[in-house]
Amino acid sequence: MDAFRIRGGRTLGGSTTVGGSKNAALPILAAALLIPGRIFLRRVPHLRDVVTMQRVLEHLGVVAGYEDHCFQVDATELTSHEAPWDMVRRMRASIYVLGPLLARLGKARVSLPGGCAWGPRPVDLHLRGMELLGAKVSLDQGYVVAEAPKGGLRGAHISFDVSSVGATGNVMMAAVLAKGRTVIENAAREPEITALADFLIAAGAKIEGHGTTTIAIDGVEGLHPVEFENIPDRIETGTIMAAIAITGGRAHLEGVRPDQMAIVFDRLHDMGVGIEVEGRSLEVQGPERLRAIDLTTQVYPGFPTDLQAIFMALLCVADGTGVVKETIYSDRFSHVPELQRLGANIKLDGPVARVTGVPKLTGAHVLSTDLRASCAMVLGGLVAEGETIVHRVYHIDRGYERIEERLSTLGAEIDRFTEEGP
Repeated sequence: MDAFRIRGGRTLGGSTTVGGSKNAALPILAAALLIPGRIFLRRVPHLRDVVTMQRVLEHLGVVAGYEDHCFQVDATELTSHEAPWDMVRRMRASIYVLGPLLARLGKARVSLPGGCAWGPRPVDLHLRGMELLGAKVSLDQGYVVAEAPKGGLRGAHISFDVSSVGATGNVMMAAVLAKGRTVIENAAREPEITALADFLIAAGAKIEGHGTTTIAIDGVEGLHPVEFENIPDRIETGTIMAAIAITGGRAHLEGVRPDQMAIVFDRLHDMGVGIEVEGRSLEVQGPERLRAIDLTTQVYPGFPTDLQAIFMALLCVADGTGVVKETIYSDRFSHVPELQRLGANIKLDGPVARVTGVPKLTGAHVLSTDLRASCAMVLGGLVAEGETIVHRVYHIDRGYERIEERLSTLGAEIDRFTEEGP
């Protein structure tokens, strides 16, 4: 099992380019199931989750190839409607194949998904959406079994109790081939949903309102092959900016989408970070010492829950006390005891963490507990005195492509090694 060895105290600097968005690529790859013919998706990061999605698609009969961050997918001949447990258990985003399979084949059998171990992420919104489109849905030994009515899915008015990125995407994919109009109320506004809609529109779908809380889809007879470029990863962008900021460095980032980063820029600015924007590039300057702020996670365009752990690492060495309130996943705090092992002063009270900055952190052995928590450990290690060993970094490989190489090019002293077994 791989681990990172980090020797703290280096100031980051230089230039790097942000990779493509994992959270946009996964539903777009699932949407390829809707399209007979070959599609090309550029700027796809080489990640464990992307490899998992490729394996799921290939099991369903898709011919897929990946080279130089470009995915070629041909779903002309689908040979199965079942996404099995041994694949889906590795990644929650596998549930995205439910809507496309149901729309294209009229039936789907998809294992309930796995992924990070924290927090309830019920799929009931996905299932309710399929039912409102006319499907018969049931659970059978850990599988979602769905069957479209004779004549196919039909448009419906769907109002979500809570905004859900996954459910919005799944219903939108199912609805593009349904008969009539589908309206999704309280739809997710995240850039990843907008990217999925843009991909489907490029393939011939009729979608309006994406990027707002009301999305309207008029079903079409079929979609056609398309070439499409993925959006940059806003969470990776925020993570690299945080790494620069926590070390007091200055660096240049290329290939970003500043229009999708407003709340993150605002919070970093409040912490004393200088940010200069020019087109799709950024110049980031960390302060001598960060200032403490309060944070509350919210659905987009609010502060993203996926950056909560990363910003908590910043607060650990900031001047003053900051309060972090998690409103999306109330128990997403598995990084707290690991940051405390580095010397952080954090007090938890339910979904609220009170973080008082300390003058320095001290290197230690810490454990990756989930994807974003892993990055908090890395950021802590970048400024800790001495050596930090981050264990079980397979979590971080799910969402960041060779992050140790990216940080090394910016001057960090970090390397990957394989730990010996017990």
